[in-house]
Amino acid sequence: MAELAALEDPKTRAVNERHGDDHGVNLGRLRALAKRLKTQHELATGLWATDDTAARLLALLICRPKAFTRDELDAMVRAARAPKVHDWLVNYVVKKNPHAEELRLAWSADTDPVVASAGWALTTERVAKKPAGLDLAGLLDVIEAEMKDAPDRLQWAMNHCLAQIGIEHPGHRARAIAIGERLGVLKDYPTSPGCTSPFAPVWITEMVRRREGEPTA
Repeated sequence: MAELAALEDPKTRAVNERHGDDHGVNLGRLRALAKRLKTQHELATGLWATDDTAARLLALLICRPKAFTRDELDAMVRAARAPKVHDWLVNYVVKKNPHAEELRLAWSADTDPVVASAGWALTTERVAKKPAGLDLAGLLDVIEAEMKDAPDRLQWAMNHCLAQIGIEHPGHRARAIAIGERLGVLKDYPTSPGCTSPFAPVWITEMVRRREGEPTA
């Protein structure tokens, strides 16, 4: 904790706080510390228990993802309110845990929108890597009905799933683009030069173009 405190930088904190993350540790330095510590699951659980955002991020880098029980991960996702902690928890830990599919189903239906967004993130992973058994048309039905009025974090996760369906599954591409056009979610989201817009129709079209090697119009 003392070492993490020494890495605190006011400018970094100011940038992070604009994104809802209450810590001031440069992530490159945090990763370097994790690399030095290597895997230490007991230390990771202690760091998580501090409720400090930087400590929790470090914990997620040095833990043993498969060692967590289903109930432990459920409690952790409900406690992870900082966006970066939530994101790393889902991507670095839950996705590698044997309970991931069970949690995906439970979280997707949760009334807490932040927890539900974790379920949608896991669904997006399956859309891309293990789509067998998924009801893609049914997912599009839910997105079409609920994404427009969903809270920000949940809306973002559902939009990512919509785009992934359109990118990965040609048979559903036209409908995914049509849903994106009709709902207009993230249509006006500010996008830096050289970056792809998160607006699903643009995102889908651009990623498909890149994969197929088509020249830019």
